Amino acid sequence: MEGFGIIALKSIAVYVFIVAAIRLFGKKEFAQLSVVDLVFILLISNSVQNAMVGSDSSLPGGLVAALALFLANYTLKKLEKHFPKVGHVIEGEPILLVYQGKIQAAGMKKADLTEDQLFASIREHGIDDVNLVDLAMFEIDGNISVISGNYQKVSKRLRKGHRVLGGNTV
Repeated sequence: MEGFGIIALKSIAVYVFIVAAIRLFGKKEFAQLSVVDLVFILLISNSVQNAMVGSDSSLPGGLVAALALFLANYTLKKLEKHFPKVGHVIEGEPILLVYQGKIQAAGMKKADLTEDQLFASIREHGIDDVNLVDLAMFEIDGNISVISGNYQKVSKRLRKGHRVLGGNTV
């Protein structure tokens, strides 16, 4: 049976690894969570469980691991708030995809999006032609925001529904 301090340290190490892996492999996959992505998340959580608690499958061991994860997450959020550069490293920055009807190739490449994915998101916002888009941004949470004309619409998820700000659900 391992000590609670070791469990806490292992849990924090796994947390840092998972955050770094999500940052490296992109947030796009989590914004458009599919069945495959859900299975992936479940398998990742199962695969790292033993790495965190080792042979200690007791309730106190599990609670220590969970507490360590909550504290690591809380600390990381506080660091992001007080040190914006840390937030930019961890969360990234919004990426310009379309500006005044013109697709920004560098932004598309950086966001690892295809034109078909961009067009699908633009259509979700009720716009049928990219030339009508004033601004489209790949947000830090993996969503695509689109502004066109006098209307501003923000997608809830890259491939899910959206709502008009201050209006009804579309």
